[in-house]
Amino acid sequence: MPVPVLAIIAGIGGAVAARGQYVAGKVQEQELERQAEQERIAAEGRELQRREELNRALAARQMALATSGLAGEGTPASIALSAAEKIGMGEGLETLSSQLKQAQMRRVGREAARAGGIQAASTLLSTGVQAAQLSE
Repeated sequence: MPVPVLAIIAGIGGAVAARGQYVAGKVQEQELERQAEQERIAAEGRELQRREELNRALAARQMALATSGLAGEGTPASIALSAAEKIGMGEGLETLSSQLKQAQMRRVGREAARAGGIQAASTLLSTGVQAAQLSE
């Protein structure tokens, strides 16, 4: 009679442990998803700031050209266009970097959830084996 009780206790303990592992994986996935969302919001803020700075610089350059009596054509305009293109490429690289970082966080989160599920299944299987051995 005591042997089946031990098997039941082992089974309950294993089920509780498996549930804990599953939940831990899901929690980690949610935390990484939240971090990825925070990174997306921060990246948008950085992009807006860069654009504002670029617009101020371009406006200041245009104002300087206008007050100096130079036309907005020729060499000054081509220099401004070149600077704007370089800044635009930098922004593109920053955006890509941020998107890659977010995607990595999401992948790690999905893997954490998957690992939690695998650990839970493994715990249940080993608990089943242990319970079967105790009931023999």
